[in-house]
Amino acid sequence: MRKRLLSFRSRAVVICVGWTLTGCQTSGPGELLDASGALGAAAEPPTTLTVQEPGDVQYYPSDEPLHLGVEHFNRGHYGIAERYFRDATEKAPRDPAAWTGLAASYDRLGRFDLADRAYKAAIALVGETTQILNNEGYSYMLRGNLALARSKFLKAYQLEPNNPTIVNNLALLNSSYNHIARAPK
Repeated sequence: MRKRLLSFRSRAVVICVGWTLTGCQTSGPGELLDASGALGAAAEPPTTLTVQEPGDVQYYPSDEPLHLGVEHFNRGHYGIAERYFRDATEKAPRDPAAWTGLAASYDRLGRFDLADRAYKAAIALVGETTQILNNEGYSYMLRGNLALARSKFLKAYQLEPNNPTIVNNLALLNSSYNHIARAPK
């Protein structure tokens, strides 16, 4: 009985190792799908194991949190997006997209002090890009500082005059000047 149990355990270990090794292929995710995008019916396990050198791997630690941050931000889950973007900036502090996403999340949460720090970090990495200037302008518009919002939007507009987002934000800003509500005296 003991010998039979050992034999069973040995086979189980071989099977587990075999399953582990079949997952170590270097093919891309698209190669497992057929032309229609459906999962292939009978995928053959690889017969050889290919190992990549660490320098050849195209994965960055901030990729997953960054993608999840964008996804949750687009769904309007700004608190969850902030957590993912913060995680992305901690894993890859030189990623300007993560810092910009973090700043935009802070803007939507009304944490403008933290948004300003995140925008400064992004600007330190890549300078005042069109996207950062546009986002800063929107941030100042949310705060009610329309003069500073206009200056940021105009700087972005000078860089990309045909950018529809900037044109729309300038139009939105102009319409807000026309509908300023004043408190009665």
